[in-house]
Amino acid sequence: MNAQTKIEPPTLAKMREPFAPHQISKLPKPTTKDGRKGKCAECGGYHMLPAVHLDYVGHAALTDRLLDTDPEWNWEPLAKTPEGLPQFDQNGGLWIKLTVLGMTRLGYGSADGKRGGDAIKEIIGDALRNAAMRFGAALDLWHKGDLHGDADEGEDTKSQSRPADQRREEPHDDRINEAQLTKIQMLLKATKIDEITFLRGMGAPSDARIFQLPQSKFSEAVERLEAKLAQMAKEETNMRGNQPPAGEFADLSEDDIPF
Repeated sequence: MNAQTKIEPPTLAKMREPFAPHQISKLPKPTTKDGRKGKCAECGGYHMLPAVHLDYVGHAALTDRLLDTDPEWNWEPLAKTPEGLPQFDQNGGLWIKLTVLGMTRLGYGSADGKRGGDAIKEIIGDALRNAAMRFGAALDLWHKGDLHGDADEGEDTKSQSRPADQRREEPHDDRINEAQLTKIQMLLKATKIDEITFLRGMGAPSDARIFQLPQSKFSEAVERLEAKLAQMAKEETNMRGNQPPAGEFADLSEDDIPF
């Protein structure tokens, strides 16, 4: 009987494998604002000249790598609107959570002021590339020079330029973590309080989002929401006719919890 070859399941190391040359695209970036459009001798395309050409991995090649690593990979927006749609920030960008083999990491995408359906697709692709980079995908293209060399090459100044600038601010270390964010979102849903109204009650800036809530405010936020949930349960009980006889607790007043 022939020995059967054992097939090892994929690991996250698959994300770090180099992309083949045919999977790497070229992005023309004009070197001057005073250039003119023309046929490029290097890439054959029609764009502003003169220009340099930057290597990047497109949406199709990245999706192929994600599927090779984990056929059940998934992404979701970090925050949603009351209608259940992805919540964009004040700059028109989108924070996402990318999950591969059970591991979740954040990413950010933008389309630099563009609007319409194509802009939405560009933002999503941009966010996926940014999040996939946290898993090591195309990391060598994001960094110029020897990534593991002894010399200190700097940080973002040595990163790859992307179709839409993905070098965005990462979430601060003092913000709530994903588990805390999920708990608050579940409580918001249970209490039917929208995110913006709740944050205003917490004294947050007008452009703040729930994932930006600092760790120091987490306990207070949970206490407020759980108190509101308890109040709602009490009111529902009263509406069902289980209210205690008048006068038994006449000296007690209803909780007043503003949001």
